[in-house]
Amino acid sequence: MNLPAIAIHGGSGTIASNLKDSQLKKQYLEALDNALDEGFEMLAHGYSAMECVSKAVAVLEDCALFNAGKGSVFTAKGQHEMDAAIMDGKTLEAGAVAGLQGVKNPVLLAYDVLKNTPFVMIAGEEAIAYARQKDFKFEPDSYFYTQLRHKQWQEIRGSGEVKLDHSGEGAKFGTVGAVAVDDEGNVAAATSTGGLTNKAWGRVGDSPLIGAGTYANNRTCAISCTGHGEYFIRGVIAYDASCMMEYGGKNLKEATDKVIYEKMEQMGGEGGLIAVDSSGNICMPFNTEGMYRGMKNKTHTFTRIL
Repeated sequence: MNLPAIAIHGGSGTIASNLKDSQLKKQYLEALDNALDEGFEMLAHGYSAMECVSKAVAVLEDCALFNAGKGSVFTAKGQHEMDAAIMDGKTLEAGAVAGLQGVKNPVLLAYDVLKNTPFVMIAGEEAIAYARQKDFKFEPDSYFYTQLRHKQWQEIRGSGEVKLDHSGEGAKFGTVGAVAVDDEGNVAAATSTGGLTNKAWGRVGDSPLIGAGTYANNRTCAISCTGHGEYFIRGVIAYDASCMMEYGGKNLKEATDKVIYEKMEQMGGEGGLIAVDSSGNICMPFNTEGMYRGMKNKTHTFTRIL
């Protein structure tokens, strides 16, 4: 076993040609390294997997390079609506939030929902009211504004079209997530996103849905997904991989490869996931051109885009 261990992602999809060899690429890799270092530092000092994935995802939410927290995309109304989830593999407890506006770190609110309410998910105006009641940090609209995000929205504004954050030749931005296993063999997963550019009607993707985009179970693995959320929801991808391990006898690589390279492709969906099991094995399959990802344990560290 190689404990503790952590893996993170910053989205999957088409990698813009201007990113493959550029200063921007360096910024992405530095951001991934920073989140990995902060999450693993906590693991190395005995913090739980839950605490570490929430920290790593919060670090990525604070970075404007990703479609979560500060870098979230614009909705059809020109707003930012954020979703997040976290799950404890030891207890199977989970917390999730959807349709947040103004909350600086949605993943921390999801963690609070897990710890301090009898619910799994809260959403919309009442979730925002709960965040204010609990004195969570809010930021003005200007905090979430980025020029590129605004440009992406302007290109399709009023058309009724929605766009994945990684579509086209623009710079890559993506949903963020983390999975970890601590010294006791407990696993956890967390995911956070700003959703689709120009999304309407309160659309919610897979990230905050337990079993679709986020799942953790000590008997199998912890998973955080990224890509076209509707396919992850229809395929219940995160839970399906766990089921293949629990009931089908597959190992982590066999299960995660099957849901991404076979099930997702047969459905016509694109994306990827990161996963860790209680022994510290890590897998990060994706069927897109690239996925922003990284992992770290006591002996090995790497971050990749392609």
